Amino acid sequence: MIKTEDLTKKYGGVTVLNLPDLMIPAGERFGLVGNNGAGKTTFFSLILDLIEATTGNVCSKERPVAQSDHWKSYTGAFLDEHFLIDFLTPGEYFKFIAGLHRMTREQFSLKLAEFEDFFNGEILRQKKYIRSLSRGNQKKIGIAAALFGDPKVVILDEPFPHLDPSSVIRLKKILKGLAGNHETTLLISSHDLNHVTEVCERIVILEKGEIVHDLRTDNTTLEKLNAYFDPIRERN
Repeated sequence: MIKTEDLTKKYGGVTVLNLPDLMIPAGERFGLVGNNGAGKTTFFSLILDLIEATTGNVCSKERPVAQSDHWKSYTGAFLDEHFLIDFLTPGEYFKFIAGLHRMTREQFSLKLAEFEDFFNGEILRQKKYIRSLSRGNQKKIGIAAALFGDPKVVILDEPFPHLDPSSVIRLKKILKGLAGNHETTLLISSHDLNHVTEVCERIVILEKGEIVHDLRTDNTTLEKLNAYFDPIRERN
């Protein structure tokens, strides 16, 4: 589904991402972890053609994303609040997103109902502009919008911060349900090792833009991740 071909990204002559041959099959629940500056958001930005690669390509369904818009019809993403149209109310924004997907009124209502528990009465009942909402509620709106069109590829950058514990639990249920559909490829980056281990079946550790570990999730994965990021390890 997603693969890289000799992909690099450099800023000022410094290589911040070097992924020559990463493959993410269709239907995989893929987690990306690493310290700040590891290259996680850079990789996601390249998948979404938001920045230009220095060399190589990111391919989606065997076609480079930078050379075609084919991937946009089946890809949903939320990286940060800049993805939102924050001068709209949540209801206005979701109607806009529904229009992009050519939803009927009935389809629109059914889709909103799917997120009722996740919104927890804090989104649609408020008549405030999105920019006036908390970062947690802005994140809920962005995640829901990314999932609105039943995409085949879902990309979420740090989806868990700023959410309260109940919302985190509800989000994990949504993502697990989404990943239960083997046609949906899920890519998540997270600093929370517990959450990403619970949701993803494969976890890649990036360090200075390169893959240092590629793990299949099992009952030892969280221990391995904690051991890798242990500050004591870094001092020795």
